[in-house]
Amino acid sequence: MSPERRLLLEIYQAALEAVNGRRVVSEFLRGRPVASPQYLVAIGKAACAMARGAHEALGEHIADALIVTKHGYAESLPWPVHEAGHPLPDEDSLTAGRRLAEFVAAMPSQAGVLVLLSGGASTLIEVLPPGVGLADWQEANHLLLASGLDIVACNAVRKRLSCLKGGRLAQMLAPRPVLCLAISDVPGDDPATIGSGPLVAETATVALDALDLPPFLADLLKRAPPMPAADDACFRRVHFEIVARLTDATHAAAAAARRRGRDVRLHPDFVHGDAIATGVRLARQLLAATPGTVQVWGGETTVRLPAHPGRGGRNQSLALAAARALQDQERVWLLAAGTDGTDGPTADAGALVDGETIARGEAEGLDPDEALHRANAGEFLEASGDLVQTGPTGTNVMDVVLGLRL
Repeated sequence: MSPERRLLLEIYQAALEAVNGRRVVSEFLRGRPVASPQYLVAIGKAACAMARGAHEALGEHIADALIVTKHGYAESLPWPVHEAGHPLPDEDSLTAGRRLAEFVAAMPSQAGVLVLLSGGASTLIEVLPPGVGLADWQEANHLLLASGLDIVACNAVRKRLSCLKGGRLAQMLAPRPVLCLAISDVPGDDPATIGSGPLVAETATVALDALDLPPFLADLLKRAPPMPAADDACFRRVHFEIVARLTDATHAAAAAARRRGRDVRLHPDFVHGDAIATGVRLARQLLAATPGTVQVWGGETTVRLPAHPGRGGRNQSLALAAARALQDQERVWLLAAGTDGTDGPTADAGALVDGETIARGEAEGLDPDEALHRANAGEFLEASGDLVQTGPTGTNVMDVVLGLRL
């Protein structure tokens, strides 16, 4: 591995460490005493790391816990860990919803509740409205994932097809005092969008009429019970805190680059929109940048999937599109990776490409343009040797993109 590749990977790792769920939850709770006993609910891709942080800070003050995370993300904890489907929900997601309802019902009516929320919660746990089955819910999520809609729009739909989201978990927990610590995986860090807002009132920032939803999905949305109003009593004892966000990760990346003696350009604009177009745009910015300066971007792009997509995710599509724009350029590198360690439905976090990526993949008989068209960037990037794999990271604050030109 070249020193430049190692540098970008070290900077990426520093960004992950700054927003690790175990670290941020433990630090928050050690600085803020909570009443005892506490009943713990942790949901999301970072649920286990966050629960570990809570255990470090609170220990025996946690009376019991329910933890739900993605398949393959479970860790050994003092309490059972339930795994469920992501990015598509499965039967285990509904089982988790039933277990949550039972867990809440068994709590004392005035018990303190600590909720740890992170990305992935929208599909990992659910109680569906009457008349809506698992197949309906899976098809709805498939349509959303393939639509090219951003996370704000997707979660605005998901919360309307639910008996947990959109403030309904707050109704279930009331009148108990609730402290929610969240890792934000949404632009703007809106609590109503993180995990589809199970503990907060709907902010109505997305007009569903403008989304052009298919009739099948529009009909399903009519079957859910109404979301509680903003002034509903269920929200009076809910306190919501964001303990990690994208800017924490990008600032940590910039600091890590400076510690290694590099000048840094930290781009303030949120990276969004089509992954392929964004990859080309960032590559051009990188080629025009001051040599030797590490470029740091953060955000989350989208991909509109074809009928039969191949292997990959938004970061792999962004990276391959960037590699296409960087083709044959010398001494230039770009890393695009999710902070949760996964990119779309793959086990890859993203990719680290350079000016020779296209040549390496083509030497294996693959076509980069065809790979982008078929949403199959992962196959090309595996052939070129550019995929980045981390395993579960214990966090999820969207995506980090790093660039360097010498």
